[in-house]
Amino acid sequence: MTLIQLQYVLTVAQYKNFTVAAEKAFVSQPTLSMQIQKLEKALGVELFDRTTNPIKITSIGEKIISQARIILQEADKLPKIVEEDKKSMNGIVKIGIIPTIIPTLVPLFFKIFKNKHPESELIIKELKTEDILKSLKNDEIDFAIVSTPLNNDYPIIERPIYREPLVAYISPQDDLYKEDLLEIDKLDFNNLLMLEEGHCFRDHVLDLCKYKDSIHSNIKLESGSFSTIVSLVNEGFGFTILPLLESENLSETDKKNLRYFKNSPSREISLIYSSNQIRLTFADKFIELIKSILRGKLFLEEKIDNKPQLKIV
Repeated sequence: MTLIQLQYVLTVAQYKNFTVAAEKAFVSQPTLSMQIQKLEKALGVELFDRTTNPIKITSIGEKIISQARIILQEADKLPKIVEEDKKSMNGIVKIGIIPTIIPTLVPLFFKIFKNKHPESELIIKELKTEDILKSLKNDEIDFAIVSTPLNNDYPIIERPIYREPLVAYISPQDDLYKEDLLEIDKLDFNNLLMLEEGHCFRDHVLDLCKYKDSIHSNIKLESGSFSTIVSLVNEGFGFTILPLLESENLSETDKKNLRYFKNSPSREISLIYSSNQIRLTFADKFIELIKSILRGKLFLEEKIDNKPQLKIV
C-alpha cells in the first residue's frame, strides 16, 4: 500500500471516472487502474463498482476512502511541521478568498508578497464562503480571507485584519443623490440592487435593513458582479452598496455617485484557518504584510470630508 495509490483512489472517487481521474492525476489511465487494482488486491476488497456509468463506490470503498483521506491529510502535515519549525515561508500555500474581496485586495499584496517571499508558492482560489469552509474541512486549502464573524460548527480560527466601511452608490436621478450623508433607516431597500444568492456580502447588506423580511423589490435582477450593478445604477435603476475598496476602483466620474453613511457601517475582514493548522508563522507574516500595505495606501490618509477610512485591526 502506498500514498500514491491512496491519492489515485481519492481522485477516482471524486470524478467517478477512471479516464478523467487519470488526466487530473497526470498519469496514463492504465497506470492509474493498475495501481488501484494492486491496492484492492492487497486489501482483498473492491473499492469501486466498475459496471456502472458513472462508477459507484462500494460500501467498503466508502470506509476505505474516508480513512485514506485522513492518512493523506496527516502525511501532508510532515513537511509543514518541518517548515514551521524553521519559521519558514517555504512551500505551497493555498488560500481561498471570497469574490467580493479578491479583485480589490489581491492586486494590492500579490506582487509584494512574491517579491518578499519568493520561496513561497502562493495559490489563490476564488471561492464563496460556504465552499471555503468545506475546503478547509477537507484540507483542500490552508487559509482563507473572508468576512467575519462566521457562524459554523467547524473549529475555525478567525484573525481579523481590517474593518472595511460600506458606501452607497446612488444614481443622479435618485432623490438621495442630493444628500451629503445618508442614514440607513431612510433608504428604500425595495430599490436595492445586490449580489446574487450565495454571496455573504449580500447577507451583510440585508442585515443593515431592520425590515429585510418585508423587502419586495420591483427590480429582480441580481448579479455576481459589482461592475454590472454599478452600470445599472448609472442607468437609473435603484442604488447599491459597495465595500470601500471596491469603490476605490471606480472611475473619477462614477466616484461622484458615492455617498457615505452616518455612523458608517462596515464589515470585518479576517484570515481564517482550521484549528489544527500547523503553519502559524505563515499566518503571522501574511497578516502583517497585508496590514502594512493597507496602512500605506493613500485612501487611508486622505482627509476628505466625512470619508470613511479602513480600520486596521
